[in-house]
Amino acid sequence: MLLVLDTTTDNKQLSTDNKQLSTNNFQQMNTSQRIIVALDVPTLEEAIALVDRLDQVSFWKIGLELFVATGPKILEVLKSRSKRIFLDLKFHDIPNTIAGACRAASGYGVDILTIHATCGKDALKAATEAVQAGAAMAGVKPPKLIAISLLTSISSRQLAFDLKIPLELPEYALEMALMAQQMGLDGAVCSPQEVVQLRQTCGDDFLLVCPGVRPTWADVGDQKRVFTPAQALHSGADYLVIGRPITASVAPELAWERICDELVVNT
Repeated sequence: MLLVLDTTTDNKQLSTDNKQLSTNNFQQMNTSQRIIVALDVPTLEEAIALVDRLDQVSFWKIGLELFVATGPKILEVLKSRSKRIFLDLKFHDIPNTIAGACRAASGYGVDILTIHATCGKDALKAATEAVQAGAAMAGVKPPKLIAISLLTSISSRQLAFDLKIPLELPEYALEMALMAQQMGLDGAVCSPQEVVQLRQTCGDDFLLVCPGVRPTWADVGDQKRVFTPAQALHSGADYLVIGRPITASVAPELAWERICDELVVNT
């Protein structure tokens, strides 16, 4: 007697499992690429060691400490490894100086560059023009120029009593972002707590990059306005900047993987 096995159900289940696996892999790839790891270390050697250790990280932030210590050498290292670069130097000066700095920085071929919105309209406008000119001279793609709305280490109380700003913090951050958008900038750096309002007002094409992101198991440190990574993405952030929870961990690879896994589960 010929025994015929009905594999229809098993095949359907296998197909469903494969689709789910594919979806999970896509989600993990997608969310992990939206995390920018802050390479906030004092030496080139320490920076390279972290980049080697976290080879799966595709996007790195270079801030003042490391850039002042190493100059563009760290950018060359990252570019040679096909990494994306967020050059977070937070320029803040008069229009002429801002233009010169942005023109020079855009020649490095980085992906994102920052300037303080409080430089004012003239400096913001000069920066947008200089970024295009500098990139064209170097033969590279111009970086996304984004404005610092308000440092995430500043609380509402400090804004009011120390800086004497007579606006509520969310309103102030929104005004800075709107001014940057009006002057032609590509986006803003903001706390994840302000993302919903900025996204609704500035639109989907306005890039929102959020520091002040901390997993529930990480120390908040000097950050005043924080969300978890999942909360920040749910609110509408394009990119998350996460540093110490990963780089200061005794096992940076495990901290990175834990954050990525939590995002796949919660987003």
